[in-house]
Amino acid sequence: MEVSEMVNFQEYGKRHTLSPACTGTSVLGIKYAGGIIIAADMLVSYGSLARFLDVERVAKINDTTVIACSGDVADYQLLKRRIDEQTHTDNLLSDGFKLSPRALHCWITRVLYNRRSKLNPLWNSYIVGGREQDGKPFLGFCNLLGVSYMDDCLATGFGSYLAIPLLRQRLEDIAEGDPNKLSENDAVQAITDAMRQLYFRDCRAFNTYQLAFVRSDGVEIRGPLQLESDWSIAEYVAGYE
Repeated sequence: MEVSEMVNFQEYGKRHTLSPACTGTSVLGIKYAGGIIIAADMLVSYGSLARFLDVERVAKINDTTVIACSGDVADYQLLKRRIDEQTHTDNLLSDGFKLSPRALHCWITRVLYNRRSKLNPLWNSYIVGGREQDGKPFLGFCNLLGVSYMDDCLATGFGSYLAIPLLRQRLEDIAEGDPNKLSENDAVQAITDAMRQLYFRDCRAFNTYQLAFVRSDGVEIRGPLQLESDWSIAEYVAGYE
């Protein structure tokens, strides 16, 4: 019997990704009086294995725009390369045009919807943040289905359930629901508290993270930063042996 008869891969046909392999978890974003803050931890998990501990999932696109991604890291790298190519082309033209956060959010949404319509989606959710030409902050979400929307605070993954209530409550308590009344220090504290809760409750989260700031004077990415955690309550957990 020939080898071609023993193993016939043609019968399987072409198959698309059915489940991501290396993934990142939640991304958080919030507006405040001075601009935008976006946060993401640096862990990439291989299934349930904490495989890579220093992967940057927050990226500066230009002086006014930042993106962050959860989901499949390989798909994120593919889309990030295409964005870099477009940014490089814009720079070569030297016409002063820069990709705005709203334009980038719209373009990513169209790409994700196109791939979804081909039944070969990019397994990601994105948060795009920045400042428009008129100085107004922009914060947008889009996912692998091509669903997109904008809000004052956003989250992907498990953060949609755990972090969003915390961020909205902080906006209501401190700023009466108006991000223009929220200071940068209060916004950082709200994001940090939400990241800490995710670290405690999401088994794919990590205590090393990055913060991206988009202000009127440009983009700043801080990190790696460490969350201060307290596991003293663990000694009271019993009965699961």
